[in-house]
Amino acid sequence: MDLEARKINFVQEFLRIENEKIINGLEKLLRKSKSELFEENLSPMSLEQFHAEIDKALDDSENDRMIKASDLKAKVKKWS
Repeated sequence: MDLEARKINFVQEFLRIENEKIINGLEKLLRKSKSELFEENLSPMSLEQFHAEIDKALDDSENDRMIKASDLKAKVKKWS
């Protein structure tokens, strides 16, 4: 069975679940697995890339391409 067929079968089985404890457990497992996979794929930034990021941030600051933290918080509150 290929991955797409397995995903479809999983979703169909998931939709039949009536037990909230099982759903909570599956949600927790999914979040944990995704987090672990993300961490496995992290790699350190090169020194060259680090300096380039700093240079870009300084340039953004000098050219007023920034947003105040308070403005950003207000924007984020509107998302929910």
